[in-house]
Amino acid sequence: MDSITYKDCTIHFNDNCYLAINKHLKENNFSKIFILVDENTHEKCLPFFLEKLEANAVIEIIEIESGEINKTIDTCVGVWNTLSELDADRKSLIINIGGGVITDLGGFVACTFKRGISYVNVPTTLLSMVDASVGGKTGVDLGHLKNQIGVISDPDLVLIDPCFLNTLPSNQMRSGLAEMLKHGLINDENYWNKFQDLSALSLADLDELIYQSVIIKKNVVDQDPFEDGLRKTLNFGHTLGHAIESYFLSTPNKQTLLHGEAIIIGMILACYISSELIGFPKKLTNKIKKLFKNYYGEVVIDKKEYKAIMDLLKYDKKNNHGNINFVLLESIGSCKIDCKVEDNIIIDSFDYYTK
Repeated sequence: MDSITYKDCTIHFNDNCYLAINKHLKENNFSKIFILVDENTHEKCLPFFLEKLEANAVIEIIEIESGEINKTIDTCVGVWNTLSELDADRKSLIINIGGGVITDLGGFVACTFKRGISYVNVPTTLLSMVDASVGGKTGVDLGHLKNQIGVISDPDLVLIDPCFLNTLPSNQMRSGLAEMLKHGLINDENYWNKFQDLSALSLADLDELIYQSVIIKKNVVDQDPFEDGLRKTLNFGHTLGHAIESYFLSTPNKQTLLHGEAIIIGMILACYISSELIGFPKKLTNKIKKLFKNYYGEVVIDKKEYKAIMDLLKYDKKNNHGNINFVLLESIGSCKIDCKVEDNIIIDSFDYYTK
């Protein structure tokens, strides 16, 4: 697969990943290499990666605990302190090996340590391959509020090797698939149609679908790197999806939802709202709801919880001037941004999901 370049970042695939990183190390003469992992990628991914790495510089491994609950400033402080203790300087390199938590947090650490050092993302989950590691968004959560602190700054390289997907449980694969389904809905009906029968897809098909998903996101980011317009379409399903994810993360006795699991609910809700407000065909909304529930099952959301979830909408990053802005579908492949939605329609969308 051909490498993909946007701005100053190049995304490499499969065996090209290791040719690219070794060339990068040779050309840049980094003073030290720091590899950020969690306990899972330390065990399952790091040994394979190190076998491929050709480095003369000292390599230091920094491990953090896995999970969204650890995507915090406190974790960053721990990593910053470790970098200082290990004599990291402005010619150091950070390589982030992991899912979206690692690539988001590791990128933020790199962008802010000594006012910015180089970093490379090695996404190891499907979600981070098609979404979190592409586009330069870095950051951490503020309490249970998603991605409130961060900067947009691209890594030197992104290395996507689907062999790492063999280490994932099925729920993590489904979580990543949610973002690929979103890319089809907002951008490309032909791409969307490829997901109508997952049982017919092979691993070779998955390689190509990942590549196409990265192309879709790259093309959007190229046109709107700082989310002034078109890039907002990538937030389809995320306005309510992030609120649901935050609610389940912060509420005792609620099972934490993976990002993609929450976004699937958010997309069903957004499709319903799209049908009510801007004419997205109700027949398609019903078909999408059925398809998503077949893949992901149904999460129980009680009517008494609607208000608490809706109260979290005020923290959405697309908001401005006190307005909550939704991304809605006009048709598959076409979106409308900055849509205002009344509370009663949002409540109706929850009722529609739970039917």
